[in-house]
Amino acid sequence: MNSQAQVIVVGAGPVGLSAALLLARWGVQVLVLDQRPGREPVGSRSICQQRDVLDIWTAAGAGKVAVEGLAWTTARTYYRDRELFSWSFEHDGLLPACVNISQARTEQLLDEAVAAQPLIEVRWDHQVTGLTQDAAGVTVRCGQRLLRASYVVACAGARSQPLRQALGVSFDGETFDDQFLICDIRADLPGWENERRFYFDPAWNPGRQVLIHPCPGGTFRIDWQIAPDFIPTENDISRKIRQIIGERSYELLWHTTYRFHARIASRMRVGRVLLAGDCAHLVAPFGARGLNSGVPDAENAAWKLAFVLNGWAEEELLETYHIERHAAARENLEVTAATMRFLAPRTVEERMRRRAALEGGRIEEVDSGRFAEPYWYVDSPLTTPEPERPFQGRPPKGAPCVPAPGVILPDVRLPAGRLRDFSRDGFLILVGEMCDSRLFAQVLGKVITAPLAVRGLAEMDGSGTLAEKLDARPDEAWVIRPDSHIAAIIPHAGPELVVDAVSRVLRGSPDA
Repeated sequence: MNSQAQVIVVGAGPVGLSAALLLARWGVQVLVLDQRPGREPVGSRSICQQRDVLDIWTAAGAGKVAVEGLAWTTARTYYRDRELFSWSFEHDGLLPACVNISQARTEQLLDEAVAAQPLIEVRWDHQVTGLTQDAAGVTVRCGQRLLRASYVVACAGARSQPLRQALGVSFDGETFDDQFLICDIRADLPGWENERRFYFDPAWNPGRQVLIHPCPGGTFRIDWQIAPDFIPTENDISRKIRQIIGERSYELLWHTTYRFHARIASRMRVGRVLLAGDCAHLVAPFGARGLNSGVPDAENAAWKLAFVLNGWAEEELLETYHIERHAAARENLEVTAATMRFLAPRTVEERMRRRAALEGGRIEEVDSGRFAEPYWYVDSPLTTPEPERPFQGRPPKGAPCVPAPGVILPDVRLPAGRLRDFSRDGFLILVGEMCDSRLFAQVLGKVITAPLAVRGLAEMDGSGTLAEKLDARPDEAWVIRPDSHIAAIIPHAGPELVVDAVSRVLRGSPDA
């Protein structure tokens, strides 16, 4: 069997490459397999990359995505020819809140990062035709070739039904009737370069929607909702573009039509195989919750596999991959399903409600897609609840979530870099000024073999700004997981309580 890999990643798309880079970052040998003969750099496809995904890619060695992407600032929403409302991202001097960049370019930048990583091998023209698991690992069949690894991460995209069937995994859900036409164009559109525009029922697409996104290099992505049976011709496409941009010159770079799906795998972990990205869940793209949930899948899988492979955690930890990321996928399905009910109402009641909201300017009822955000592992078995720090629920659009156990750690500018620069090398224990960081480190070092660092808040930022932004108290200890989520906030903290919180994560459950 020709493989030295500890983990085989199936699929060389953005999620698969992210998983490979993140595993290699932990010192894991990775083999990436893809059935295609090579890279196919066509079309914008998934373009909106959210800040926390940019943060993951930066940690994985692909920070160029954040640099090259276009950081648009304002989202405008229209009903016919009237602007209903607009909102803007808050800029804090850290990573952009969102960038637009074509999936093709994102894949090229990830390919560059993979090529610089000696622990990763990529093999094209390798279609997986079978998987066999045993107590020691997984045998992967590619035609007549057999490959062997301890674990497999399946990131082979939406068309992975044979693989899911082989694992006994269903992929229930629905497909929406309406089609969507996508065009990438290059044009000079002054004033549109940093704005996302969403149109409900414009005169040039009556009864349906149009979404326009700026992209790097003077390019724009336009999405039209079109009738289920409409087959657009070149003349149709030209007419639709002209209705938006007028007589300006433009270049059509790419176009396609597609339908939205809402589906979720019944299991995201089957023994030694973990499913991630579109292989595990499909959602309508409004709110950019596809790739922006697939990359956190990859990170969640990578650190847990690495901890198990390195003997730092129990194998039961892997089951929490399914628990946490399946819950995240279900939330994304709920959010996008509500959006689709507003965009494409199916009942008289839904149509009347939508019309009343749009014509009455009831902004709070208008749903063009809640933008992607990290999932909060509040109910995870890895999270230690704290009554003094309850989860306060989903924040208003564009606002950060109040820190609590399960929530992702806010990012803060520090003298030595960003706070999250310190939070992906293992466990990070942040302690207030009433806690002895050296004592904590000594006690933890005796019982925890996983990578771990104890840092005083005042040590990281003597000005007190960090403690103020986190609302951290002097007697608290914050346990931060290797994926920057808060595992515990412990008041009146002693080293033993921190050991308990870290051990809870490494066991994979509170009672194991």
